Amino acid sequence: MHKSSEHILLQIALNLSSNLSDERKYQQLLDGIEHVFPCDANAIFVFDEDGFLKPVAVNGLSTAVLGRRFFPDVHPRLKAIVDSRTPVRFDANSPLPDPFDGYLLGDDKHIDVHDCMGCSLHVDDKLVGVITMDSRNAGVFDSVSSITLETYAALTAATLRNISQVAALKAQNRKQHSVNQMLIQQARSKHGEMVGLSPQMHHLRHTIDTVAESNYAVLISGETGTGKELVAHQLHAASQRSDKPMVYVNCAALPEGLAESELFGHVKGAFTGANNHRAGKFELADGGTLFLDEVGELPLVVQAKLLRVIQQGELQRVGSDQHLVVDVRIIAATNRDLIQEVAENRFRADLYHRLNVFPISVPSLRQREGDIPVLAGYLLEKVRHQFNVPNLHIHPQALALLERQAWPGNVRELEHSLTRAALRAIQSRSVSILTSHFDALQTLDDVKNTSKYFPEQSQSLRTLIDEYQRDLIEHALSKNKGVWAKAAQFLQTDRGNLYRLGKKLGF
Repeated sequence: MHKSSEHILLQIALNLSSNLSDERKYQQLLDGIEHVFPCDANAIFVFDEDGFLKPVAVNGLSTAVLGRRFFPDVHPRLKAIVDSRTPVRFDANSPLPDPFDGYLLGDDKHIDVHDCMGCSLHVDDKLVGVITMDSRNAGVFDSVSSITLETYAALTAATLRNISQVAALKAQNRKQHSVNQMLIQQARSKHGEMVGLSPQMHHLRHTIDTVAESNYAVLISGETGTGKELVAHQLHAASQRSDKPMVYVNCAALPEGLAESELFGHVKGAFTGANNHRAGKFELADGGTLFLDEVGELPLVVQAKLLRVIQQGELQRVGSDQHLVVDVRIIAATNRDLIQEVAENRFRADLYHRLNVFPISVPSLRQREGDIPVLAGYLLEKVRHQFNVPNLHIHPQALALLERQAWPGNVRELEHSLTRAALRAIQSRSVSILTSHFDALQTLDDVKNTSKYFPEQSQSLRTLIDEYQRDLIEHALSKNKGVWAKAAQFLQTDRGNLYRLGKKLGF
């Protein structure tokens, strides 16, 4: 081996006992491979308990790969690598389809792979992962020493084992045997994970880590569809209350007459229909976290009662004179500008300051630099799994189109748009999602040049938002013959919330 190779091997060995993050360890492994082997792209996969290969780091490949999982049985080359204990080479004439065709980065476009090589990673007799290397040039791997590759493979396998063992210890330490914890895990699974490699998402994760273990109230702000609820789940999962329940409250859906009962509970006979004692959301969240979603929609009368409970840490069920002490951490979320709401007397200033102890702003999708490819890969993977189409992928031109959009509905809008396009591609029996499969999309510049919502002269943000919401509601009602329930379904929102917003906007 060359001296540089020995130095890189030494660095990898030292990293086994270092305090580097998992991502940094993976990246140093890839960087080492890139310095020693003649490849234009490389990747490290871990083998999960469901039998899938999950990419954890890539060089020279589209970041969309990181959102995927690969089942070896439907990718012949990966299957061949997994089944072999020695390195496997595929020359340019190999008839087996390459899983990375279309993902290898060229100077200005995606190009196909021409030569590739891979090695399975084992600890004892257990498969823990795979290394792959790809090149634009044919025959470049013919002269690679198997001993060199196997040495790198052994060190990489040892690194994966260390990372896995540390993760297992952490998981065991967090493991709970209560029903509450089972419900919490189900909720986390339902809401997915935070996906993104942009500086904005790294900053968001760092902010979450900073405040998660405290008991401070957190106010999460951000546009619709940015993932505020997901941030709330991450905060609770990383907190010291993670073994206790996180109770969700949709403030926009609380009927004003029953909001106090929903939050604080009631006793039997407190009002018509109160046939039994009932615990409110605060009692259910005792010891854990109460997540107040869309908190800006709370009526003022409810805000006053909520403030009293937050300040004093005690409550009374409706119809009871007994005080109950609760220990609840508050996380709230809103897509409204609460400072403006306070200025216009629609939100209590004292409640705002109680909630805004530690503010977290979730970036819009258009602010997240370079995240659309990995998000597209992640979202498309759900479609592949749901419809059993493992080879469906998005064409580079279509991906470039997505990257040019403004996405006012953020990640939720991207997911819906990509899902519709994927269904059209599946229906037409295409393995590639093309630009033609998407609804008519405009670039941000097109929108700015044609939309009244991007004024040339200074205007109030609240006025513009109200005008946009008014136009949306009018459009939804016209599409649904004036029926509010159907308009709410059309806009994918709560009927009561839409009706109240409509009344506020003059409908």
